[in-house]
Amino acid sequence: MKGRVIVLDRINGREAAALVVDGQLVDILIDAPEGYPLAPESIVRGRLGQPMKGQGGFSVDLPSGKGFLRQTKGLTPGRTTLLQVSGCAERGKAPPVALRRLHKGRTVIVTPGAPGVNLSRAIKDPETRQKLQAAVEACLPAEDGPGIIVRSAAVHAELDDAVEEVRMLLEENARIGADTDGGPELLLDAPGSHHIAWREWSLPVPDDVIEGEGAFDSFDLYSALSDLTQPRIGLKQGAHAFVEPTRALVAVDVNTGADRSLSAGLSANLALAEALPGQLRLRGLGGQIVLDMAPMAKKERRRVEDALRHAVRRDGSDIVLAGWTPLGHFELQRKRDRWPLTELWTQ
Repeated sequence: MKGRVIVLDRINGREAAALVVDGQLVDILIDAPEGYPLAPESIVRGRLGQPMKGQGGFSVDLPSGKGFLRQTKGLTPGRTTLLQVSGCAERGKAPPVALRRLHKGRTVIVTPGAPGVNLSRAIKDPETRQKLQAAVEACLPAEDGPGIIVRSAAVHAELDDAVEEVRMLLEENARIGADTDGGPELLLDAPGSHHIAWREWSLPVPDDVIEGEGAFDSFDLYSALSDLTQPRIGLKQGAHAFVEPTRALVAVDVNTGADRSLSAGLSANLALAEALPGQLRLRGLGGQIVLDMAPMAKKERRRVEDALRHAVRRDGSDIVLAGWTPLGHFELQRKRDRWPLTELWTQ
């Protein structure tokens, strides 16, 4: 099937959503099983513990276990404060939390403590920008209140719908911002897969939405998921790579196949650069990532790095390119914004 299709189903009783473009799986979301740490975007009331020497942060008492706040300035142990979970924790580790909260919608993001209205640079038309700016500013309660980020998706929505979403998120922020008394408590749970799919994929309006038991079978998505749990990635011209998570990092090994020439190595490395951000996102892999590139001329390193930078920008993932090591590896770091697919889905 051609076009953009959102597929909503359940896996082992948990919500699952897939974005399929021209028959290819582009993104996958699966809710975590019970017993997992708090998911990103959860908002909690937490209590600061003691500073963790050498780590530049605080241990935090959360409604379920401990969290880690990477900040110490102006904070005192024992203080109760509002926090938002900012990333996925590795199993057995404390989830990262932040003092800054974000209330995200389809068209806008409410930013407590960061006043003002900012429009996405992707909104180019001056008249559209002016209308959105005026409509959003009219919703703000005061100059020292929360701010608004207008997302690029707002250009695909009705102006009245965007304004209604601003008001809804402002009310949510005000309600949570006033709930500061008491011990550690979950105040706003993280959105589920179906909600995130609606929020992130539904503008512009998709060509189709397929929902219900067995929806994943319509696109043979179980086969695609099975492939993503395997380490091997097929690349162009017979090249391939292996993506293998370890306890310390994610190792990526690039191979040319039968052709061992330097030109084949360059081709394989460029193909890996193009595919890597999407593969990491689909597989739910983050943290430190080390690329063992196929042999190529040293003068071609800049070309491969530029290809990586372009692919990261196109994918929109939160990835930092650290650069080349003395041994010729390339290092990067990806935010842990989801749990590994291998933990969420079993065949």
